[in-house]
Amino acid sequence: FPDVLQEFSFFCVLVLTGTPPESDFVEQQLEQLSRGLIIREEQLFCQDSPSEEEDQLLKDLEDLKLRMWLAIHDTFSCSSTEQLDVLRSAMAAIQLQEVQDQRWADRPESRFPVWRPLKLIRTHNSLLQKMVESRLTEAAEDELNPDSWVHDLQVCRLGKRVRDDLLTVARIVKDCYPPQMDILNIYAAFYHQSFSARLTELAASGLETDDCSYLLFWVNHYYPHEILQHEDLVGKIKTRCLNTALKKEEDSWLSGNKPELIDTYFFSPLAVDVIQQVSGAIDVSDTCDVCSSYRKSLEELLRGNHGNIASVIKAHLVCEEQFRDYITGQTGNLSEQQSHHCLETLTALRDCGYRYFTCPIHVQLKVCYNDLWTPAWLDGSLPVVSSLLDCLSQQLRDLADLRLDSRQSLLSVIHEELVLQYFKRMLKTRMKSKEQQVCGAERMKEDARMINDFFREEGCSQSLWFSEVLCSIAEVLCLQDPGSVQLEMVSLARRFPDFRYTHKSGVWSRTGFQAK
Repeated sequence: FPDVLQEFSFFCVLVLTGTPPESDFVEQQLEQLSRGLIIREEQLFCQDSPSEEEDQLLKDLEDLKLRMWLAIHDTFSCSSTEQLDVLRSAMAAIQLQEVQDQRWADRPESRFPVWRPLKLIRTHNSLLQKMVESRLTEAAEDELNPDSWVHDLQVCRLGKRVRDDLLTVARIVKDCYPPQMDILNIYAAFYHQSFSARLTELAASGLETDDCSYLLFWVNHYYPHEILQHEDLVGKIKTRCLNTALKKEEDSWLSGNKPELIDTYFFSPLAVDVIQQVSGAIDVSDTCDVCSSYRKSLEELLRGNHGNIASVIKAHLVCEEQFRDYITGQTGNLSEQQSHHCLETLTALRDCGYRYFTCPIHVQLKVCYNDLWTPAWLDGSLPVVSSLLDCLSQQLRDLADLRLDSRQSLLSVIHEELVLQYFKRMLKTRMKSKEQQVCGAERMKEDARMINDFFREEGCSQSLWFSEVLCSIAEVLCLQDPGSVQLEMVSLARRFPDFRYTHKSGVWSRTGFQAK
């Protein structure tokens, strides 16, 4: 890092002083100069003792680097074939020096140039990032009036600069770089990062409603569709941007930061960022790879002892739903196998998040389950389900900042597990008489209604059929005639096809009749 700062300090001096290139230097190609310096370096360090020429070689290397940085700094002002040739020659010179860095790294000799490794690619990328930030700052500062309409103009200027510069890279600059550098995506990542940061600053500055609407239009429509889906860019932006978005999110988790609260619930921009980029210029199938990496990262987070885990999981249950909605809507862009793989991965991610909240809840409720089908429960002196639901209500207070649809989905999982544990407890209990069984069935109906009312009041309407299953089972337990029991079991199977065979057999055995 200090080396990079030193490079920039030299570069800034050259830019500020406006030192013109020497005429003899202009006539020579940077690539040729780079190759000549490497030959001189090889000759000098074949000698056993240091030479005074090393100081001159180091000075010549510094001159070469500064002139390469000047050529790169002028990237977006290249208007002639000669200027493009200089940029192309500069990149060839950098590649030669990178190879020389590796040669020295592979040598065991004791005599080693103090300036190696030069790490010019790292410095090059840092310079590009500074250039991008500077160009967007320049575009934003064209208008400094604080009036509302100027915010719209500022967003427009920023977006236009992003579009024009990316098109310049795709159409002209890209050919000056070796293909393996993938320069378009390097620029795309820097522009996306800087553009996103500036839009975030604007959003946090207290915009009026109309300004917010315009900002959302740019984020959700113009940027992904009109810029990233431009005919010269579509399909060329790779998944590095997606992985960068995920890495940025991971860094936020590990730093202990809590996700942002929006409308009283935790929110993460990860899904929105990825979907925007995919919708714009990336193969939709790449989203599956991101989802897989996303799941692994979240599972790794859960293994640690981080104080922000609960809020992070809440935010990313929302992300999971956003990803799922997007994938299910891509019927024409994904094969059936790809879609199945993505949804399977998202289900694993969702279940991972659900378990974080449901496991502690069920540990607390397990004490209450043990009191079901006991004499005190049968005679009504022990309000088991009332106590169970009171305990659950307290647990659910911690989910108030989970977005409503995500909270309802999680409640459905809790509802299902509660009914399943209730049913398993019933199967483990043997009544001494038919009267006790009928009494237990009546109590079971009351419990089912209480459970149903509880989850309905919590706004969870999609899982109410779980309690209806308990009521139907209670009806079967009240019957005295084997034929009636068989008809009710057939009706139960038709009404609730997800009711398993092993569960049906358990109900049969509880009635005291033999299953047929």
